[in-house]
Amino acid sequence: MSNNYNIFSIKHNDILPGKGSILIAEPFMKDAYFQRAVVLLAEHTQEGSMGFILNKKTDLYVNDFFPGLEDFPDLPIFLGGPVSSNRLFFIHTFGDDILPGAIPLTDQLYFDGEFRILQEYIKAGYPVMEHVKFFLGYAGWTEGQLKKEIENNSWLVSQEMITDKILKARDETFWKQTLEHLGSKYKTWAKFPKNPELN
Repeated sequence: MSNNYNIFSIKHNDILPGKGSILIAEPFMKDAYFQRAVVLLAEHTQEGSMGFILNKKTDLYVNDFFPGLEDFPDLPIFLGGPVSSNRLFFIHTFGDDILPGAIPLTDQLYFDGEFRILQEYIKAGYPVMEHVKFFLGYAGWTEGQLKKEIENNSWLVSQEMITDKILKARDETFWKQTLEHLGSKYKTWAKFPKNPELN
């Protein structure tokens, strides 16, 4: 961030990231992927971290890529991050009992599982729109990289995760709502324009 913006800077909180945590981008992040992004961490170890950007909806739909899903309700695809951007990932609320191989992130939210069974579930007519979210690619950090970015105030960390809001997140509005949910101290962030010099 430019030194010109230091007067706007709010330091990161002291919450440590972990699997299932939320990362909230600082207001002036310029990276095309992470500007005004909210990221769900699916993995966080000493070796590195992996997560999915929750609020960057694309114009693509799962239905367009898999035979037999064309006539079912549209399942939007989100921009998960810059790594493996040609691969489809998903999070969901179904759990291992419905999708074998699902990895728990929280008590209510899971990552991955057998996609073939999910397709069959969709084709059987079960409602999935409010239970699953699809991503192209993911966000990745090497050993120590995320820790350094947090210390540099690029990210706020939150453990307050509301599953239905995560699955419904679409755009920058979710970034603002997530900040405001953390209290008045961070509401200031939500009100910052992307480029204060234009105001």
